[in-house]
Amino acid sequence: MAERMSLFAALLTLAAAGCAHAPPPPPVTVEIAVPTEATRTFTRGLSVAERYLVSEIRERRFTHDQLWSALGPLVDSDDFTVEEAGLSIGGRSIMTVTFGKGPATVLLWSQMHGDESTATMALADIIRFLGEADSDPLRNRLREQLTIVMIPMLNPDGAELFQRRNAIGVDINRDARRLATPEARILKEVRDRVDADYGFNLHDQNPHTQAGRDGPRAAIALLAPAADFERSWGPVRARARSVASIIAGVLEAEIPGKVARYGDAFNPRAFGDLMQQWGTSTVLIESGVLDDDPEKQRLRALNVAALLAAFDTIARDGLVAVETVWYDDLPPNRGFTHDLVVRGGTLMLSGAEPMKVDMAFTWEDGVRRSGLVLSEVGDLEEEYALEVIDATDLYIHPEAPFLSLDESGAWLLIDAPAAITLRKGPDRESELVMRIGGHH
Repeated sequence: MAERMSLFAALLTLAAAGCAHAPPPPPVTVEIAVPTEATRTFTRGLSVAERYLVSEIRERRFTHDQLWSALGPLVDSDDFTVEEAGLSIGGRSIMTVTFGKGPATVLLWSQMHGDESTATMALADIIRFLGEADSDPLRNRLREQLTIVMIPMLNPDGAELFQRRNAIGVDINRDARRLATPEARILKEVRDRVDADYGFNLHDQNPHTQAGRDGPRAAIALLAPAADFERSWGPVRARARSVASIIAGVLEAEIPGKVARYGDAFNPRAFGDLMQQWGTSTVLIESGVLDDDPEKQRLRALNVAALLAAFDTIARDGLVAVETVWYDDLPPNRGFTHDLVVRGGTLMLSGAEPMKVDMAFTWEDGVRRSGLVLSEVGDLEEEYALEVIDATDLYIHPEAPFLSLDESGAWLLIDAPAAITLRKGPDRESELVMRIGGHH
């Protein structure tokens, strides 16, 4: 956890610096703790995620019909207002679910990109909690203090094919300026109608990102988006930073070092950025990857707990006291190209002389870590990868189906399934050191 000098210690340091006869004392630092109520609510949220899990959707890929088959019975009560906000290009209903009657309005939208479904699952669990836990103090506080408006699936056509874009290939998150697509217009119209005070822009990010230069793969990335090219901090964006800081703080205890800060370059086409311009304090939450979580069920639970902690802080009017250090000190969200680099080996190909090369590989499904393919060959000394194998003094022997064979010899196939062995000698039957890809 980041540390900061207390105001009292800072004043002591300044006073001592002005004394001619005494050196200044060393600065006294104190750890800034996450507000107790936010921590308690986060812990409670992890229990909520387990108890109120909507079991009908347990895998990342599901359709609009499957989602609403699960949600329909949960929202069939006086606790919710369910409305059709409009239709997608493919004619599928885009629905809003509203809970609560409080003065602060919170708008959440998920699956703007059809293949980014982690938060959709989390919203389903939150909906079940809000509908069933009628004697729970947290639930009732949110009901009295907030009006929570959710669009669980903004891009149902994309979800149908589990693709990022909508039915005509438009990235809805790049249509906030023109509002050419019905999905983008629906989101803008809902925001304007409810006059949202807070917004949560819920996504899944590329699994080829990490928390800082030498950090692990990022589990979650956060952003209080800029509202202008100068990336200034007006009151709307500053309030979003406080919300993001609460989320960063509570997550740090659960997944230390795995939360990153998304880049804040202003994008005049993106919804998060323009939401800030329109007066809605918006936080981007990008779910990345965790080891041994192929269907993102643990990340689903973390989304539930983090969102409930944020809601409760807003409901308690606690943002004014929030330090922003947990957000400000997050490592940058950093993309990388390769999952694995084999460096310094000697490539043995039929019909060609031995060649000293590096080889880079990438998982086709970075979440499941499956489908390793060859992505690049050559001098990759400066290329970064999560894992590097030193193959100096070893020989690289490619195997089928990694090779294309014809009358002139063998060809390596870029983007083909990886299948190589690292051996101690140039002969294919020499001692095996390691097998990468292929059938083990």
